[in-house]
Amino acid sequence: MNQRVALARIRLNPDNRAAERDLRDATQMHRTLMRLVPDGLGDSPRLRSGLLYRVEITEDATTLLVQAHSVLDGRGLPAGYGQMEVKDLSPMFAALRPGLGVRYRIAVNPVKRERLPLEQKSQRGKVIPLAGPEADQWWTRRATEAGLHLNSLLPTPMEPARRRGKDAAPLRHSLVRYDGTATVTDPETLTAALLSGIGRGKPYGAGLLTLAPAAA
Repeated sequence: MNQRVALARIRLNPDNRAAERDLRDATQMHRTLMRLVPDGLGDSPRLRSGLLYRVEITEDATTLLVQAHSVLDGRGLPAGYGQMEVKDLSPMFAALRPGLGVRYRIAVNPVKRERLPLEQKSQRGKVIPLAGPEADQWWTRRATEAGLHLNSLLPTPMEPARRRGKDAAPLRHSLVRYDGTATVTDPETLTAALLSGIGRGKPYGAGLLTLAPAAA
């Protein structure tokens, strides 16, 4: 793969108002993070930059992981937003091979579309969030399609992505984080999935798949 891919890790400043606002408003978070990529990317800047992100909350810190196949420039963030480190993911992509064992993490928005009766076949059914075993099956299927054989999965429900403000249009994307181990089956397909993200809700913190070497 000749394309350079960067991953930024931003440890948020808990006292920063902009960071606090973004954690409450998924739309605003997306706007802030798009300031990390260059201007002039046309009508679909997130798609063209490949920007994906995930919020990770622990007892000690709240961290943003941000991936893009363009330069990530922290000078675009609000003053005092957080500490940012960037690394090149090229070695990780170069190491992918069939049979490689990995640890993975991803936050996804598992959904299905409602099936309508035949007399309404010209219409599209509602998008229905999935939970429990149905969500697990959704992720297992999507992982297989992305070139991964799952050896284990641990689901963790996350706070839904929401939009704030009295004039904001409704938004509520359910999110589930999956952790586990897997085996690479198709490096080329997996590379495409890593670059483009998996599933819906990519502007709102879903779809970023991260990998690390499995423990020996």
